[in-house]
Formats: sequence, C-alpha cells, structure tokens
Amino acid sequence: MLVELAVGDAYGAGFEYAPAGFVAARNDLIGYVQHGKHLGIKPGQYTDDTQMTIAVAEALVSGEDWTPQNLASRFVEAFQRDPREGYAGRFYQFLQEVRDGTEFLARIRPDSEKSGAAMRAGPVGLLPSVADVMHHSAVQARVTHDTPEGVEAAQAAALAVHYCHYGLGPVAEVGKWIDGQVSRGGWGRVWRGKVGSKGRMSVTAALTALAGNTSMSELLRACVAFTGDVDTVATVALAAASRSAEYTQDLPVSLVDGLENGRFGRKFLEDLDAQLLQG
Repeated sequence: MLVELAVGDAYGAGFEYAPAGFVAARNDLIGYVQHGKHLGIKPGQYTDDTQMTIAVAEALVSGEDWTPQNLASRFVEAFQRDPREGYAGRFYQFLQEVRDGTEFLARIRPDSEKSGAAMRAGPVGLLPSVADVMHHSAVQARVTHDTPEGVEAAQAAALAVHYCHYGLGPVAEVGKWIDGQVSRGGWGRVWRGKVGSKGRMSVTAALTALAGNTSMSELLRACVAFTGDVDTVATVALAAASRSAEYTQDLPVSLVDGLENGRFGRKFLEDLDAQLLQG
C-alpha cells in the first residue's frame, strides 16, 4: 500500500494545480514530470502526503498508545529526520521550528478543513473493525484538523482502505457504504472538475475515481485528470485500490522503479508496508 500511494503522490506532485492543458498533454504515465513551479520537488520524489502517512504507519506498527502526543511526536520526527518540500508554507516553517510533540501540540492551531488529515489516514484502514478505523482516524485528524470536515474526510479516506482490504462489497459502491458510516454523507457523489484544497473535495474525487476504474494505471490517470490538488487525490485513491482484489495491480514499472529510493524511499516503504500488513 505505501509504495503505491507514494507513486500516486510523486506522480501527482508533477501536476498539482498545473494548467489543464499541461495535465492533458503530459498525463500519460510514461514517467514522472517536473512541476513547472515546485522545482524543489524532483521527478520521482514524494511529498508531505507520503511523509505524514509514514508517521501514521510507524505509530501503528509501534503499538504505542494512540494519543495526540505520540502522533504529534511522530509527525515532528518524520519531518526533521528527512526535511522535504510539499508542505504548505506555514506548516513547513512550523515543523522546522518545533522541537517535539509537546511543543507541536502547544503551538498548533488545529482548525483546518483542508486535506492534510485525510491524505495520511490510509494505514488506519487496515485496522480490524469499523469502530477502530473511525476512532483512530479521528484521533490522528484532530491533532491538526479538529473540524467536522477535517475529521470526516480522514475517516472516509481510512474507511475506503478498510472497505477494499476486507472486501466488504463491490468497489463501485464504496462511497455509498461510507455514507452509512460517517455522520454527514455525500461521499458517494460523483466529483467532476478541478479539486480544491478541502479534505472533502480530495476524498470525494478519490472515491469517484476509485469507484469508476478497475486498474491502478487507469485510476492514477483518472485522479490526475481532475486537475487541482491531484497528488492528494491519487494518494488517497491508490492507498485503497492497492488493497482491492478487484483492481489490476498494473502501475507502470517506470513509475515504481523511478520512485525515490534513498533512506526513506521505496525499500523503506516496502519494509514498513510488510510490518503494517503483519499487524
């Protein structure tokens, strides 16, 4: 799951809020694309979506108490051992300044409705029950996105993984099923057009693409074709689809092999993935 979502993140990063014409011309899965403005993110590098997902995954496999303190500490650790671009500017500066989870919680203003809590929620979906998924995704969301929209988007993203991993029904009905779990529905609506920064937008688009395709390659192209915040859309969608028996796992070798493979790159993700799935 982690490798696949990182491929989605890294591929999508080249197209995030890029002009529609650029997306239409270059969204061919041949290879990673250099973003026209975010020159610090090189083709094949993942962004904050994957890095924060790593933090959540490490918290899960550690078996430590699922508390805001421990999660905040994981977010700080993941960033400071491997600082990288992709975060919103103010949050990037914030992560550079805070020393630990205690200072993180003391200084954070968790009032955002954006997609940050949803993009990192995928690993929570592997937990064995819907109640576990709902609780754990809400706790991690409230560290940074303590709003109804922020929490529910994270729950919906994690539930999509849970639905696919445990084969709870046809993938085409994933949004309808999530509507029955999350207090405010609408997750089965068909998303059309550009995706903005709100968590509900990214997750609804991801669920639309997930329900409408049957292969990972088709899914990745569909996520990016929306335009807008497409790296987050692809991260959420590919996390779920990677756990679905209905999906053909056909991501291009060029994208898998081209994913960064340094200290926290592809091999690290493969090893962490194995630990997650053993749990």
